[in-house]
Amino acid sequence: MDTRKIVVTGLGVIAPNGIGKEEFWSSLKEGRSGIKPVKRFDTSGFKCKLAGEIQDFKPEEFLESKGLRDLERTSRLLCSAAKMAIEDADLDINEKNTDDIGVCTGTTLSSLWNVAEFNKGAIQDGPRFTDAALFPGMVMNAASSQVSIRYNIQGFNTTISTGYSSSIDALKYAIDFINLRRIKAVLVGGVESLSLVNYSGFYRLGFFAGIKGEELSCPFDKRRNGILLGEGASVVVIEDEEYALERGANIYARVNGIGNCFDTFKMGKYHPEATGLKESIKEAMRNSDLDVSEIDYIPVSSIKSMIGESFSAGGLFQIAASVGSMYESFIPPTINYEVRDDDCDLDYVANKSRITRINNVLINNYGPGGSNAAFILSKWN
Repeated sequence: MDTRKIVVTGLGVIAPNGIGKEEFWSSLKEGRSGIKPVKRFDTSGFKCKLAGEIQDFKPEEFLESKGLRDLERTSRLLCSAAKMAIEDADLDINEKNTDDIGVCTGTTLSSLWNVAEFNKGAIQDGPRFTDAALFPGMVMNAASSQVSIRYNIQGFNTTISTGYSSSIDALKYAIDFINLRRIKAVLVGGVESLSLVNYSGFYRLGFFAGIKGEELSCPFDKRRNGILLGEGASVVVIEDEEYALERGANIYARVNGIGNCFDTFKMGKYHPEATGLKESIKEAMRNSDLDVSEIDYIPVSSIKSMIGESFSAGGLFQIAASVGSMYESFIPPTINYEVRDDDCDLDYVANKSRITRINNVLINNYGPGGSNAAFILSKWN
């Protein structure tokens, strides 16, 4: 495969602690949390009450009111983030170039609410009286498809659902399309939305902080006892470098290596030797033009302490944060870090961001079940 130079030219973010890249970066720099009491549904039946919920999101500020009622929450989040990314990239999508542009989205849990509501209606009211408006949102690719429909993007549209690594895997898929010269630019997104269904699922599995300890997102802290769920959407525009330069695009960063690996261990369990993660990192380094010593920052500091566990969207949130790190010259902190754990002896940038110059960032995504991905982002010079 011919390896092209690929760059990042646009960014759109809707996160629990900030809507828009500037507000998101500012919140990360200040260590401002988006974790709050859930309002979208009743949590009285749970010991846990908190999540990274986006409560000040007004989709009508981003999307035309026409057709808005037909979009479920996930599609509203993704389409709004996509609009910000398109505008940020100053990408004019028209009949001449629409076949040269694609959409690839990482998401896994986003259709669960529609599935649950549709099935509930079928059981309670009977199949003849179910709400047909819920059905389109039951398919996994609904949100990604809505982006293409709304912005007339006809190159390709794909949804990647590999759990925690979905959005980095979506990025790799998009990169391969550009390297194959089948496309010139891709909107790569990651999205998950908060609902009673996925909240209940994680709770019943015992994954939540607050079930057996303090309800607090405190990664690497000795008090850690689980996750707090988050939601949101992040979209980046990646392009063939030649195409970006030809149209005079503002370039944030360049893609400098990516790798993924599935380790066949156990469903719901991490491999004790982290075999797949190690292989992902090695592949990303092999595909880059860097030596290990040139990596300035590996996101060991956890933005999940501020936005929660956003599952499939996590990788794109990390990329959005890393672009901010490069251009605002800071490393985001791990907030709520108070009690040191002897088993966690790395530099976690505790509680306060650190001012420093960042040129090369290594991002890792992995989860119980076997999926692992790594990505290297380099500042554009």
